[in-house]
Amino acid sequence: MFVEHFPDDRGQAHTLEAFTAALLLVTGLIFATQATAVTPLSASTSNQHVENQASIAAQDLLATTEESGDLTAALLYYDNGSFVGGGDDGIYAGVPPETHPLHDPLTEAFGERQVAFDIDVYYPADGGNRTTDVEMVDMGSPTDNAATASIRVALYGDDRFGADDQYELAKNGSNEGYFAAPADGTGEVLYTVVEVRITAWQM
Repeated sequence: MFVEHFPDDRGQAHTLEAFTAALLLVTGLIFATQATAVTPLSASTSNQHVENQASIAAQDLLATTEESGDLTAALLYYDNGSFVGGGDDGIYAGVPPETHPLHDPLTEAFGERQVAFDIDVYYPADGGNRTTDVEMVDMGSPTDNAATASIRVALYGDDRFGADDQYELAKNGSNEGYFAAPADGTGEVLYTVVEVRITAWQM
């Protein structure tokens, strides 16, 4: 006996429902992904990553330039009460000029990363009774999450400073306006020990 089969409308309905549900699920996932990509938490995480990288870069810069002697040379690149090539206030408003010993290291570490930085030098004053500081680079006010790195550098009495290394710390440091006085009053052997601190943050 021949039986005629008619199309199953219920099967087509189930297929359509499954397709619609899958489409809604994919649409929901896309929306959720786009929504979470612009939350403040995501931006904060990104900023924290940049600042962590800046901290590592600052510490590496200080370590490598201290070992190479460039950091000491930068501290001695000081003449007549200001850092050589600085602005009217005697400091740099960004990466120092090409003649500066830290120009290339600072450019490599921060110049291409949109990272601002300050460099401050702390040193003993009043015979070691207090600590004061001088700015080497001032690029503005750091953010709350700014990264910092520091290192200590010993300066000796026979180290030469000035635009052309024309002065000697022990003989001329006080008379020619070097920013730090000898820690023990004479500075013939060890002149002083300073702390160089870099503060870096995302622009």
